[in-house]
Amino acid sequence: MEWVLADALLSQSRDPRVLLGALCCEEASAERVETLRFLLQRLEDEEARGGGGAGALPEAAREVAAGYLVPLLRGLRGRPAGGADTGPAARQRRRVMRAAGAALHSCARLAGGPHLAAALAEEALRDLLAAGSAPGLEGAVEAAVEVLVAVGPCLRPREDAPLLERVARAALALALDGDEAGPAEGAAALVAGRLLPALGRCGGAALRAVWGGLVAPGAPEGPGRVEPKLLVLSALAEKLLPEPGAERATAARDAGPDARRCWRFWRTVQAGLTRAEDALTRKRARYLLQRAVEVSAELGANCACAPQEGTGPSLFWWSEKKKDELLKFWENYILIMETLEGNQFIIGPLMDALSESSLYSRSPGQLIGSGSPLGLKLQKFLVTYISLLPEEIKSGFLLKFIQKMTSRHWCAIPILFLCKALANIPRCKALGIEGLLALRDVLQCTMITHQILLRGAAQCYLLQAAMNLVDVEKVSLSDVSSLVMSVRQEESFGRGTSLWTELCDWLRVNESCFRRPSTCSSIGLHETSSLNAYVKNLVQEYIKSPAWEGGENCCMPDWLEAKLVAMMVLLAIDVEGMKSQYSEKRRTQNVLRIFLDPLLDALVKFGTNAYMPLLKTDRCLQLLLKLLHTCLLKGSSTQDVAPTDEVCTLLQNFVMSTTESISEFILRRLTMKELSSVSDLDRCHLYLMVLTELINLHLKVGWKRGNPIWRVISPLKNASIRHLQEMDRGQEPTLGRQIQRVVSMAALATVCEATDQKPELQLDSQDAGATERFLSSLQLNQTLQKPHTEEDGSFFEESSSSQGWGKIVAQYIHDQWVCLSFLLKKYHTLIPASEDEILEPILPAVQMPVRTLQSALEALTILPSDQVLPVFHCMKILVPKLLTSSESLCIVSFDMAWKIIASLSNTQLIFWSNLKAFVQFVFDPKVLTIAAKIKGQAYFKIKEIMYRIIEMSTIKTGVFNILISYCCKSWIVSASNVSLSTAKNYSELVYEACIFGTVFRRDQRLIQDVQTFIENLGHECAANMVIENTKREDHYVRICAVKFLCLLDGSNMSHKLFMEDLAIKLLEKDELVSKSRTRYYVNSQQHRVKNRIWQTLLVLLPRFDQNFLNRIIDKIFQAGFISNQASIKYFIEWIIILILHKFPQFLPKFWDCFSYGEENLKTSICTFLSALSHLDIITENIPEKKLILKQALIIVLHWCFNHNFSIRLYALVALKKIWSMCKTLHIEELDALTSIIESSLNQVENMHGAGNAKKNWQRIQEHFFFATFHPLKDYCLETIFYILPRLSGLVEDEWIAIGKFTRFTDIPLDAGFQWYLSPTQLCELKPGDWSQQDIGSNSGEADNESEWSDVQKKIIPWRNSVPDLDLELVLQDRAAKLGKSLSRLIVVASLIDKPTNLGGLCRTCEVFGASALVVGNLQCIRDKQFQHLSVSAEQWLPLVEVKPPQLIDYLQQKKAEGYTIVGVEQTVKSLDLTQYCFPEKSLLLLGNEREGIPANLIQQVDVCVEIPQQGITRSLNVHVSGALLVWEYTRQQLLKQGDPGS
Repeated sequence: MEWVLADALLSQSRDPRVLLGALCCEEASAERVETLRFLLQRLEDEEARGGGGAGALPEAAREVAAGYLVPLLRGLRGRPAGGADTGPAARQRRRVMRAAGAALHSCARLAGGPHLAAALAEEALRDLLAAGSAPGLEGAVEAAVEVLVAVGPCLRPREDAPLLERVARAALALALDGDEAGPAEGAAALVAGRLLPALGRCGGAALRAVWGGLVAPGAPEGPGRVEPKLLVLSALAEKLLPEPGAERATAARDAGPDARRCWRFWRTVQAGLTRAEDALTRKRARYLLQRAVEVSAELGANCACAPQEGTGPSLFWWSEKKKDELLKFWENYILIMETLEGNQFIIGPLMDALSESSLYSRSPGQLIGSGSPLGLKLQKFLVTYISLLPEEIKSGFLLKFIQKMTSRHWCAIPILFLCKALANIPRCKALGIEGLLALRDVLQCTMITHQILLRGAAQCYLLQAAMNLVDVEKVSLSDVSSLVMSVRQEESFGRGTSLWTELCDWLRVNESCFRRPSTCSSIGLHETSSLNAYVKNLVQEYIKSPAWEGGENCCMPDWLEAKLVAMMVLLAIDVEGMKSQYSEKRRTQNVLRIFLDPLLDALVKFGTNAYMPLLKTDRCLQLLLKLLHTCLLKGSSTQDVAPTDEVCTLLQNFVMSTTESISEFILRRLTMKELSSVSDLDRCHLYLMVLTELINLHLKVGWKRGNPIWRVISPLKNASIRHLQEMDRGQEPTLGRQIQRVVSMAALATVCEATDQKPELQLDSQDAGATERFLSSLQLNQTLQKPHTEEDGSFFEESSSSQGWGKIVAQYIHDQWVCLSFLLKKYHTLIPASEDEILEPILPAVQMPVRTLQSALEALTILPSDQVLPVFHCMKILVPKLLTSSESLCIVSFDMAWKIIASLSNTQLIFWSNLKAFVQFVFDPKVLTIAAKIKGQAYFKIKEIMYRIIEMSTIKTGVFNILISYCCKSWIVSASNVSLSTAKNYSELVYEACIFGTVFRRDQRLIQDVQTFIENLGHECAANMVIENTKREDHYVRICAVKFLCLLDGSNMSHKLFMEDLAIKLLEKDELVSKSRTRYYVNSQQHRVKNRIWQTLLVLLPRFDQNFLNRIIDKIFQAGFISNQASIKYFIEWIIILILHKFPQFLPKFWDCFSYGEENLKTSICTFLSALSHLDIITENIPEKKLILKQALIIVLHWCFNHNFSIRLYALVALKKIWSMCKTLHIEELDALTSIIESSLNQVENMHGAGNAKKNWQRIQEHFFFATFHPLKDYCLETIFYILPRLSGLVEDEWIAIGKFTRFTDIPLDAGFQWYLSPTQLCELKPGDWSQQDIGSNSGEADNESEWSDVQKKIIPWRNSVPDLDLELVLQDRAAKLGKSLSRLIVVASLIDKPTNLGGLCRTCEVFGASALVVGNLQCIRDKQFQHLSVSAEQWLPLVEVKPPQLIDYLQQKKAEGYTIVGVEQTVKSLDLTQYCFPEKSLLLLGNEREGIPANLIQQVDVCVEIPQQGITRSLNVHVSGALLVWEYTRQQLLKQGDPGS
């Protein structure tokens, strides 16, 4: 359009003086100056084509330049100092200035010589030097810069070199002075963004002057100089870092400097990357680094830059030989530097991302339990990152990091690895009391997971992190003890573990450094450490009578304080033991005595001081229990180590010295009706726990009649019975009486439990005495009547805040059944099979079992799930007696008990104990025997429950383990005496166990992997020592079944029949699976089941005789014809080899397998050829081998000529083995075949070339099954369950390590344990790349994927030349053809990569009438994704191609045309989109999808605009961002058009 106007003006007058004079005579406006500019450009174009006036035009140009444009520019330089130059007036002034500069450039070109350009440059240089440092003259600097940018390219490189050098030095000085905010900073940015790039294009002199000033030895250094230096370097990056081909192109002339070889350049970049506080400065440093790497890669020449000192590693080097590795390294480095923009990324988005559990999965090929790659890298990263942080910010970062961990509920796996990473940070004094509190909050986060082992391990690591990171001078021992109390001792922190020892050592080293509380006073014990003083004071304060003593009806104190005191006492005494390890041992005893003196003194007075405060007695007994529980060693590998612990022995001796006083106190409290409130029930529970501990202590040292406990048990039992009898006489149910009734029943239950577990406590003979008659006549399930409210008005308030009456009644009924369980066990021989046998029973509960079982069923409907255990115990005794006579009642008991189990969650603590009791009662050997004998409904009900348990185990891991373990153990005991006939009736159980195993979801498999990783740490992780290994993995089901089968004796007829029945079931299952799905995927459920079937058959095989094998041999051979996965083929082949080795009588059947039609065999013949390749093993026991070898040769030669390549390979392997045997035996009958066979084998061995055929022949010969595997020597459990699955590519879930067989001790090892282990080298092999598959071998090797293949990489800048066409003409031409009026908005999208984003932008620009869309390559419009998003918009919108290297020139051109360059980027000086007013002539520059606008282009931008955000995500999609700005521009222009006043 501008050229059309210029032609119209020129058509009116051909004299340029007239036209130019007319434009210059009136007041300058933006439109007038722009008209002058494009008129001059049109005249310049005509002059270049030789059509202009030779004399008049240069003179006119000089007059316009000197008389109009230079004064105009000087007049425009006034602007407010330091003010924001973003208003409408400022934009209008800049528009005039840019147009005037472009017009001045044309004048200098039209002037006909260099003199005008040189004169104007000299004058502008004087203005620049005068205004550069003077405040308030920023406008003058801008005017001088515009003049120099306009005339600089017109100066001669050689003749005007001194002038160019002076301009360059002045510009550099001004650019480097902008290191402080203010006017100088704006001038520096202007010079760096406009003048220096223009000077760089002027020739070598200016560039060398700038470079010399940057690297001069006397150049000012320091942190403040980094930012302006990087500003200059990024502006000149394209000149200082040579482009490809630059060396050849400038060989004949003076080439520019190569910044890559200068150490000062790299020191500046290094400082920008590591020390710059401004994000834009860091971005410029990354840009320079990336540019240097790209240039090095494209030039292809070696490059090295040594440090200043001349020694040490190079600052930067490049080797063409290692191009790929270096490119990958630097791209990853830049990607990481971009990602880690400040600590906030780590504490914010990174930690949010790390909360996703699936990220911690194992890498392909990693073994189970080897650890998460991400978890280990996270640990290394955090350690390195924090080690490199300055000390002044390390503490703050760690505190924020830990506080961020408390801001969400974490899953078990992410919190575990985060805690592990924290624990591995090197020791530093980084955290104070606030950090300690944050760690305690994180400990609470770990409690939400149900994965106990992972929870315990995370707590271990957090405690280790506290020891490593806490500044002990800022925290007190009280603060430390509070943190340690937050750790669950039963999960992670038992005494005797490595963590306990580590904490003791930490306390020992730092005990004198802890901050002392301000209230600390001298308490004696001056000769001991502060730790001992703290602990002694702690015990004294604890034992003191509380000031809030609440009388007889007060609630019992919380256990937390007792737990804290007990733990600190034992920590302190173990610390003392460390210090006196090589000195006197007696000191430990003395210190413990000092600690416990207040407690022991109080306990000794229990029996005599009837007025001791109640809360004091409670606290003393709580502390006593916690001391006894905490002192037990958790880290010892054997049970007999614990009694040798000196501290434990001393503590027990101290406690035993107080037994008499404590027992008398407990007897009085339980029997003298002193417990009368609901809160007293907690005290009753406390007293009974203490009594049980005292009984255990005395039994441990030897039970003696007359000791204090002996004297207590009988009176306690008698008093409890007496109280219960009194309550049955119809007395009014007051609160006190009902509480005493509950207390008496609980005491009686405790005595019964102790007597049942410790036969030494039997007080009576086996004859039924008064106690037994009383227990037998108890009114079972009797509900306690609520007390009258008028008796005690506070009861209901009290009960609602305590247990509640329902729980009280449930506990009472539970205790009844505990007593009854004791009675039934003691007199189980008196239980009749039916009640008709006893007319007048002495013990009704025992001798009337039907009624008792009915009461048990009633109890199951009353009691909560956590109270039913004693009822299950009673049913276990009753059901075997009644199963014959009262089968229906027994079935009801099975159903009701199962409903309780099915309703529980396996995360509840009571689930496993209830399940174990249920299994023991339903699957009791007596019950199973009777049910199988009568074959009634009970028999089928038991099997139904069995299958329900198996079904439940697919959801609740570990359920089947309880059932199979109990049954196999009970059958082993019975098998030593009687036959296995009972087990045979339930062989389905062993059969299901042999093939059991679920395909877990990915999250379940991940949890198992991490649990195995923690278990493999062993003693390093204290949680492994504290938490019992429950062996609930699915593997242990099969291990139990296999170990049970290994113990069976093939010579025992019942054992033999059991194994044969099991084998037939397994073969039928294999056939069923094969028919259900003829082809199945590797590692699918079908594959796994078949694999387990053949593993079990291999275990059973040695026990089979010839008669039984004759029944199943056809099924085994038939299985070889089925399309199977590799692992199953190996097992089938192995079984065939072993059968033929032991029973050569089956060889004819084996030869028959090769006689099927080829269409039926297909590649399944490979199975039999593989077996044939072990013919030496098969014929080992055959004296006459000639006929067999001859038959084998005939068969294998036939298959050597098969059309299938895979079959030929297997046949050749077998041929090579058979022929080797023939040569060894010197069989003359086969001499005729020698030449054929030898030539065939030689041809294969000496195959030419390196194709797949030769490779596959080599591979199959090296394959483990033919090269290493020995069917006889390798026959062991390790090969069957671990080595062969691993070598055959089976998923790791199916590998069962031999260590699991030995760790599973529920089933004992058989006499031939040595056969568990592999004696050969097979276990050392790694899986090969040859696999048996029906489709043949696939020898192709997959390409290795890049480590960062899932991360979008930065694009490498383009290296294309500028196209030889006028972009403005293209735009005009397209607009004219489309018949559209153009707006003044240009959208530049040359930096955008993705076709989808470009297509969306094209559609948006067309809809809102943009004048043009600039793209990097016009070929993008042919992309289907582009077209899908653009919906033909490219046909109606002018498109311009500007490649990224051309962008600087294009932007400079548009600036000269009066366009304001608007960048969409987040910078320090970005303006809010809602506050910015778009000029009519706006050019919108959009950045790359990931890196944004490069640093060298940001300097060309007039203003950066950012979109206000409310969320956490840092940026919008580039198409969305562009669309928002295009619409905002359109909206503002529409408003202006609708407002006449605008």
